[in-house]
Amino acid sequence: MRGADKKEADKKGMSKSKSAILMLAVSMGSLVVSPKVSAHPHGWIDLSVRVITDDNGVVSGLHQTWRMDPFYSLVVFEELQRVENASIEQGLDQLGKDIRDNLAEQHYLTEVSINGELQALGEVSEYTAMERDGRLTFMFILPLETPQPLAGALLSYQVFDPTYYIEVVHEEEGGQPREEALILHGEPACELDILPADPDPEVVMRAAMLDKDESGEPGLGRYFTETGQVDCR
Repeated sequence: MRGADKKEADKKGMSKSKSAILMLAVSMGSLVVSPKVSAHPHGWIDLSVRVITDDNGVVSGLHQTWRMDPFYSLVVFEELQRVENASIEQGLDQLGKDIRDNLAEQHYLTEVSINGELQALGEVSEYTAMERDGRLTFMFILPLETPQPLAGALLSYQVFDPTYYIEVVHEEEGGQPREEALILHGEPACELDILPADPDPEVVMRAAMLDKDESGEPGLGRYFTETGQVDCR
């Protein structure tokens, strides 16, 4: 292969890798089927959240860590290794920016409510993509547009792919969410909890009937998502 042609092929390889992770991030699809599930979803993200507060107990945002499933992560890293004249770190830096930009168009797949009132979200400016223990990991701080006091309040959040092509679950161990999956510092009076999804059997049946290369209707993923709660009432 001629030098110019090889460079073009390498660029296409990087583009393919970007497209794959971007589709994962914005719930438009995935190149691989996760071994964790046999139907839907086609891949998964392990989630952990740290609720960010100041010394006065005012919440300003959620620090989220997303760990992509191992098989999918392997595909992405292999693609990045094929790119000439660029390290994996450089490729991850660009992927992180692209993920952030595309998630912004999807409200970062996150909904946050305080006392039942949906909160407006700000723009993500702090983020990073990295390799950690063989997993593609994306970390970012999602700010609230207007910080809110937690005293006497119930904060709840959900992180989900509307089409349920990608499953988002809190980090777990032994079938239960890990203690580190939801963290709040400085508010000892608050109770933290992660509520499991409880979809209607009819909704479960609709999801099970989807073909292996199909996405669900918009909103389907909401029925299968966990809810994180910080109860300071």
